[in-house]
Amino acid sequence: MTMTQINVAQLLKSPIGATRRHEVDERLMIGEAECLVKGELTLMRTNRGILVTGQVKTNMELTCSRCLELFGCPLTMDIQEEYFPTMDVNTGASLPPLEDPAAFTVDHNNTLDVAEAIRQYALLAVPMKPLCKEDCAGLCATCGANLNVGACHCPPNVVDSRLAGLERLRHQDAKS
Repeated sequence: MTMTQINVAQLLKSPIGATRRHEVDERLMIGEAECLVKGELTLMRTNRGILVTGQVKTNMELTCSRCLELFGCPLTMDIQEEYFPTMDVNTGASLPPLEDPAAFTVDHNNTLDVAEAIRQYALLAVPMKPLCKEDCAGLCATCGANLNVGACHCPPNVVDSRLAGLERLRHQDAKS
């Protein structure tokens, strides 16, 4: 059993409101990379199942959307998910299927696995346009050089010949 798989048989037998803490320190597949995830979760017995709350952190390797370089991006996820049992812990009888097929469940061995919830939260925490740094200079539009490393050797202000008239007007306006 891994650190993301938690046996909750005793907690399911406990009264509503009973809690238990669980440390997570494991490598998980998030996207296409294996990431070390660390944090602490609190499991609380509810009237319907087990509420898992807590904070976990990881560091994902992402591609900068401006310069296309790989960089480490720290992610913090606040987890809050309820897991529903699929069988009665006292009798072993199967419970009716849940209305929501995507709901997280406690399996027939009274084990819940937080790995999928962590994976989903991590994917939602990834920035839409990840940047290696706030002031990333990006790539030269002409030669593709990484402008964070240094200036490229492209001629400055290459103007499309169709816009040359506008460029002359801009220079005249700047002189006056």
